[in-house]
Amino acid sequence: MDTKHTSNPSLLAWLDEKIAFLKPAEVVWIDGSKEQIDALKAEAVKTGEMVKLNEELLPDCYLHRTAENDVARVEARTLICTSKEEDAGPTNHWMDPAECHKMLDEIAAGSYAGRTMYIIPYSMGPVGSKFSKIGIEITDSIYVVLNMNIMTRVGQAVLDCLGDSDDWVRGMHCKCNVDPEKRWIVQFPEENSIVSVNSAYGGNVLLGKKCFALRIASYLGKNEGWQAEHMLILGLTKPGEETKYICAAFPSACGKTNLAMLIPPEGYLRKGYKVECVGDDISWIRKGPDGRLYAINPENGFFGVAPGTNEKSNPNALAATKKGTIFTNVCHNLDNNTVWWEGLDKNPPTNAIDWKGNPWNGQESEEKGAHPNSRFTAPAVNCPCLSPEFENPDGVPISAIVFGGRRAKLTPLVYQSKDWNHGVFVGSIMGSETTAAATGAVGVVRRDPMAMLPFCGYNMGDYWKHWIEIGETLDPEKAPKIFNVNWFRKDENDNFMWPGFGDNLRVLDWIIDRCEGKVDAQETAIGYLPYAKDINLEGLDMTEAQLDSILDVDKDAWEEELKGVDELYAKFGNKLPKELADILAEVKGNLK
Repeated sequence: MDTKHTSNPSLLAWLDEKIAFLKPAEVVWIDGSKEQIDALKAEAVKTGEMVKLNEELLPDCYLHRTAENDVARVEARTLICTSKEEDAGPTNHWMDPAECHKMLDEIAAGSYAGRTMYIIPYSMGPVGSKFSKIGIEITDSIYVVLNMNIMTRVGQAVLDCLGDSDDWVRGMHCKCNVDPEKRWIVQFPEENSIVSVNSAYGGNVLLGKKCFALRIASYLGKNEGWQAEHMLILGLTKPGEETKYICAAFPSACGKTNLAMLIPPEGYLRKGYKVECVGDDISWIRKGPDGRLYAINPENGFFGVAPGTNEKSNPNALAATKKGTIFTNVCHNLDNNTVWWEGLDKNPPTNAIDWKGNPWNGQESEEKGAHPNSRFTAPAVNCPCLSPEFENPDGVPISAIVFGGRRAKLTPLVYQSKDWNHGVFVGSIMGSETTAAATGAVGVVRRDPMAMLPFCGYNMGDYWKHWIEIGETLDPEKAPKIFNVNWFRKDENDNFMWPGFGDNLRVLDWIIDRCEGKVDAQETAIGYLPYAKDINLEGLDMTEAQLDSILDVDKDAWEEELKGVDELYAKFGNKLPKELADILAEVKGNLK
């Protein structure tokens, strides 16, 4: 094998072993150069793996379709393999590592025969930052190479930074036959490794994303004293003041990307308010030399859901897709060789090809043109509101941490936790009501602590304990304040009571005021609530009395809610931190 790229002994030994095992016809190192990436794009177009789109309207953009059986993450086939089952915990799927390796080896052996092995050296986070971590992914898919090249920092600089260190995450992806019955996405936290077989869908095969940046990184963070969280990072600048940064965690379908790229309402824009996006999905957080918590976005691009993204819901995300983007499982408009998806606009193309590759007429068809989980992989640098701190290797200082979910009746528009541990409790009880987009019944509460349920690489009881331990190292004056928001309260006629979207800035404004001690709040059984007068309603068709109705705490409803929390906590047995059990008892007492 050509070794001019690195002399790292652990990496070269691993690659030799994998080449012998997978038997590729050819081996290619990815250096991230424009020449190499352009050549791979041309090759993918030639083989039909990708379609080149209209160069004038969508320069350097491509369309890709996955197999119909391979369109989303597969939680039931996502495993955490630790030597002891209790270390994976009750919310993860576990298998014994030796048994799992045997199963995966039988599936993957020789699977690169006649194919090219691409070796992708990549950095999660700016190359060389103390926050960053390095991974190597081997894959037999050009699609994976091109997406990883957008989503991470790829190339020779990464290998130079790694040097001879053994601190790197091993990632092996094998397309195999894209057989759903033999599809496995496996994390081995104790081995710092990931194996993905029989999938070619982004979330399962771009191993830097959820597999590394959350499942493996959360485990590394526990051992090394930092945190990997499923959180956006935004900067809010008030007129004449310094920028304040907020990390926020939401389950899917709760408007996370929209918040990360929020456009302030007209009145706020006129005054000079500004929101900038540091990240839309993942935060790596650690303590800085001044004792405050700092965060980076370890990614370099956006892997966004296309349907519903439009000029009104998220103009910044839409703008980010206008060049250098790979679209997956959207509809192909043949009239102008561009793409379309449900919710983009109100005029679907009539002469098109749907996500399955069939002719499609959007004016007549009952079927959807784009898959509901169709995606765009867009370079972060395209985003008009990208923060100038995006590449800062030291991260940005965090003033507030926000949790949220979709609750029609229960949770107020916003409330603040009483202290750090109470904030951990608030994050741990997070739940969201299922929407029509999810399979099964609508309106059922799905618990998703810290929005990490599918992404925590170890026992969630230990994960909560890690949060509490982080809090113990922080000066309470410097620790971020912790809040919960709910944009989705409904009235008796099933109408949303809060306008949402850009107007969510009004709530963020109050959150920062609270962090700076500029406004008071009222103490309730569940935490501190705003006084309606302290949330700016200027320009909104809403009275303070109406706002009060989204800020109420219904004690009976909360008592019922805490029964669900009892059920969640019971799963963790002696792994449940005593601090959380005590706070649960205290909140129950407050409600009485």
